[in-house]
Amino acid sequence: MRILKAAGAAAGGLLLLCTLLLFNSRTCFAGGESYTFFCGKSSSDCRIVKTYGNAALKKLTLKDVCGESAQYARLDTEAFIESVNGEIIFCERLHDSVNYYCTADLPYSAELYGVEINLHVCVKEDGVTVASPLIFGGY
Repeated sequence: MRILKAAGAAAGGLLLLCTLLLFNSRTCFAGGESYTFFCGKSSSDCRIVKTYGNAALKKLTLKDVCGESAQYARLDTEAFIESVNGEIIFCERLHDSVNYYCTADLPYSAELYGVEINLHVCVKEDGVTVASPLIFGGY
């Protein structure tokens, strides 16, 4: 009887561990051609980890994730921003891109120009990059 109780407790513990791992492996974005994780304590010490495979599985192997980014060949930016309950705070137009800085229902945030931002969308002719909180490392 003790063996059955011990086995049941071990199975329950394993199930709890797997549940926690799966919960922590959720990514902010789905369906991108590639996915990038930003790891570190801040943008200044950020390590960039790019993956073209299973982003959720890759996330399980990383420590100190402080942001995420996905790249798309095409994306309906208006529908995407709406899908994360986003609100455009300001827009920046450059010679090769349009950048939207937003608040949204996403887990990471950064202060930019005195405003808390947690979604950055960069639209270029050759694709769209989305990130929470910001696109680090250039775009």
